[in-house]
Amino acid sequence: MLYWLNALSDGGDFFNLFRYITFRAGGAFFTALIFGFIFGRPLINLLRRKYSQGQPIRTDGPESHILTKAGTPTMGGLLILAALTLSTLLWARLDNAYVWLVLSVTVAFGLIGFVDDWAKVSRQTTKGVSARVRFGLGLVIAAAAGGVAMYLHGLNDADLLSRDPTHMALQGRLAFPVFKDFLLNLGWVFVPFAMIVIVGSANSVNLTDGLDGLAIMPVMIAAGTLGVIAYAVGRVDFTEYLDVHYVQGTGELLIFSAGLIGGGLGFLWYNAPPAAVFMGDTGSLALGGALGAIAVATKHEIVLAIVGGLFVVEALSVIIQVAVYKRTGRRVFLMAPIHHHFEKQGWAEPQIVIRFWIISLILALIGLATLKVR
Repeated sequence: MLYWLNALSDGGDFFNLFRYITFRAGGAFFTALIFGFIFGRPLINLLRRKYSQGQPIRTDGPESHILTKAGTPTMGGLLILAALTLSTLLWARLDNAYVWLVLSVTVAFGLIGFVDDWAKVSRQTTKGVSARVRFGLGLVIAAAAGGVAMYLHGLNDADLLSRDPTHMALQGRLAFPVFKDFLLNLGWVFVPFAMIVIVGSANSVNLTDGLDGLAIMPVMIAAGTLGVIAYAVGRVDFTEYLDVHYVQGTGELLIFSAGLIGGGLGFLWYNAPPAAVFMGDTGSLALGGALGAIAVATKHEIVLAIVGGLFVVEALSVIIQVAVYKRTGRRVFLMAPIHHHFEKQGWAEPQIVIRFWIISLILALIGLATLKVR
């Protein structure tokens, strides 16, 4: 919205700054951060008054959780969603289809998570909306997002081919890091592939959200990395230098990512151990969906698996645990997801959280390196 203030510029004054994505990304970050600081405590107090018993704690989880986390309010993801949405609408170009695509996916997954959280706290049970319903709704949203992304990539191709006949079409194709000249043509299979990426990302972040501060920092690291990638692939000069595909318009997603980081930091202020609030499924599903949507929009789905490698490992630990237990009756891990395995081994909660943050940062740097390495 504020982008249009550049119309008041004569080319060399303050209003000219609103033309620049980097300036508006900074504005989005601070808007979301300040929003989180201002409204974080009132939201926590409201959740405490309305749902005084807080989030129900699984009795089959680590014993310490029943003692230390019982009564903590959930649905703190509302704070991140509100901060992110406000900052994006204020600072991003609202005529950019990629912004609306990613924001819509984020809010839609957030609504699924909110209904699930509400069902849990209102009934005081760890079982909210059935997994089948949540998964099915997620697939519908992701299918729509994948179809829209494929359509937008087609428009991108048509525009670029009209100016450069040698342009390699991106619609329906899967790009690979390092092997930059190779694009795998998936055709319409790209839509179900996008569904897997978005739904898988949403549920992986959801599984990771099990300790105070564990999920939000890796999400912010991944969002920052994907934001930089979106900015790079949205600029012709950068893509020519890095020899990566150009997706016109994705640079605006840096503003979305900046808003996510600002809102995430505002939330982390209250989620840091011992947490005063949990993000709940409202936050974890929304943020995971956002990461998947950015990756699909920028055609960096494989890089997301690297940058979000921590989420991949968390999800795989659950899949392996369930599969092996059903087949043999034995457990591979003391408890899944894997962060609970380390808890059972005697690691302190802050020790697990900070080490997982470090791993996330390392993976993000590896993901960024794929922009240059070929």
